[in-house]
Amino acid sequence: MIDARTAPYAALILRVTLGALFLAHAGLKIVVFTPAGTAQFFQSLGLPGGLAYAVILAEVLGGLALIAGFYTRWAALALIPILVGAIVTVHGPAGFFFSNPNGGWEFLAFWILALVAQALLGEGAYALKSGSVRAAPALSTRSA
Repeated sequence: MIDARTAPYAALILRVTLGALFLAHAGLKIVVFTPAGTAQFFQSLGLPGGLAYAVILAEVLGGLALIAGFYTRWAALALIPILVGAIVTVHGPAGFFFSNPNGGWEFLAFWILALVAQALLGEGAYALKSGSVRAAPALSTRSA
């Protein structure tokens, strides 16, 4: 059974945590590896260097959208291909465990499932903008 009193806060915690993870990974690419270095790494994998800049931008914008609760469901789903790409190109061949050289793919797989859970849960408490298809219920002027 879902506790309707605490579920919105659980979704909030998940949303902010996922957003912070994406900002941290974007920050790593910007500050530590540099955007140019990240582009070179992408090229070493056979990917276009420009894709690195798109990934960094998506991680920043997606992370901020998740933290703010701005179209949370769509932001969560839009970030999944980045993680799938990381599994296919880098972490998948390294094996399952993250402690393997080049890191494994289990963390990324869990991260994908957390994004799917967020998309299913919705934005939760303190969200800026709902991405739900349903309209918010109208306020009733009748008294009880």
